[in-house]
Amino acid sequence: MRVAVPVFPGSNCDHDMVNALVDVLKVDAVLIPATETALTGFDAVILPGGFSYGDYLRSGAIARFAPIMQAVQAFAAAGKPVMGICNGFQVLTEAGLLPGALQANRSSKFICQTSELIVTNNQTRFSRAYAPQAHIQLPIAHGEGNYYCDDATLAELRANHQIVFEYADNPNGSTANIAGITNKAGNVLGMMPHPERAVETILGSTDGLGIFQSLIAHAQEVSHA
Repeated sequence: MRVAVPVFPGSNCDHDMVNALVDVLKVDAVLIPATETALTGFDAVILPGGFSYGDYLRSGAIARFAPIMQAVQAFAAAGKPVMGICNGFQVLTEAGLLPGALQANRSSKFICQTSELIVTNNQTRFSRAYAPQAHIQLPIAHGEGNYYCDDATLAELRANHQIVFEYADNPNGSTANIAGITNKAGNVLGMMPHPERAVETILGSTDGLGIFQSLIAHAQEVSHA
């Protein structure tokens, strides 16, 4: 399995992601610049956290126009797995790859803490390693992690089982406690918590491993199909 990790100006979780994939999960992961225009030879794409382009205008609003995003959109349209973590989630909503938007936290303050999540849907390619309704601990670190969508979109997310992770404590005021969702096809995941920061005991939790293990298992099935 080969994973592309696009790097935007202002990304600061890109090396954390590569460390988790390469050193812990033994996956081939490559940092690629936002100026790249192709994703040939990759099995998955993970947009990392950070402050792309300084979060000017809105978080993810400028990154959405980076050259790499056309390739990411084509990659997703082909049914291949795309994941956006924190700022990556914001970029995916700005690019229209996921519904809704991320706005300022309810407290209007930056939040950096460990949060308890509930695995609402463990039948996706990103969550299958978890037990149904499992409770996991993942770090969050964001100022604009308050997920918002209108009532019609929320009803659609629920009907299509697109809500994958919910907050047990809803630290940022997100609609319906949403912490992570997929697109209708199920191949694009966006989530605000950082699973790459919870893959080793020394980090305080290994609860993030299941997300990557799920993705790896899916990739292996596809390659042997």
